[in-house]
Amino acid sequence: MAVSIAVLASGSRGNSTLLSSSKTHILIDAGVSCREIARRLKAVGFAPDRLSAILITHEHLDHIAGLRILAKTFSVPVFMTCATHRAWAKAHHDEKGETPAIGKLEVFAAGYKFQIGDIEITPFTVPHDAIDPVGFTFRVEGVKVAVATDLGYLPVSVLDHLRGCEILVIESNHDVEMLRGGPYPWSVKQRVMSRVGHLSNDALADFFSRDYDGNAAYVVLAHISAENNHPEIARRAAEQALGTRRTLLCNRVLLARQDQPLEPIQP
Repeated sequence: MAVSIAVLASGSRGNSTLLSSSKTHILIDAGVSCREIARRLKAVGFAPDRLSAILITHEHLDHIAGLRILAKTFSVPVFMTCATHRAWAKAHHDEKGETPAIGKLEVFAAGYKFQIGDIEITPFTVPHDAIDPVGFTFRVEGVKVAVATDLGYLPVSVLDHLRGCEILVIESNHDVEMLRGGPYPWSVKQRVMSRVGHLSNDALADFFSRDYDGNAAYVVLAHISAENNHPEIARRAAEQALGTRRTLLCNRVLLARQDQPLEPIQP
């Protein structure tokens, strides 16, 4: 099967993921530099000039830091919501007060499906403190993939989109006790723990034990905090919640990393 997904970078210092079919190659977010994205794409055996499109989930820097240069260097169409584009433009005025243009801009709206090549994409609203944040599901060659990070909790609307996935990339950002005792100012801790912040290990475990359909071959834990979590703590919480649904063929738990790409996954 030709569908694959490779998480190139995941965490507060930058996020980017490559989803590929036999014909189409989509980058989800560009939160590290153009040079680093190109390096990591090559590390997973992919040439950057083959990109079909870049999708942006929201305007926070760890999701758009390398966007402008990447899109310009490789002449790649960029897809984002109108509100996200306005927020991006407002934050990227040059010294003359002018906004650098994105050469090939396409807009979409949450809740409305669209197509890039042979990949059907459904953007859905997620609860996060950005202007118009979204997650995505992708359908291609009979496979459904979901990418849902940067969300404070899992409302029913999001749960509906996560059903039936063969690959689920989902946030497991922080351990609540590590966050409470950690170095962040209290205002930042409140923001992270809020309903428009980030999903904790406990909140994700609750999803796995109560609302998850158990369908995925692979579950990728993403956006793991370097300061307020530990990969093995996140893994243990997820695996315990998944319980007996973890087998050699189902619910294999993988950890996305900040410092290096995850080996491409093929369902």
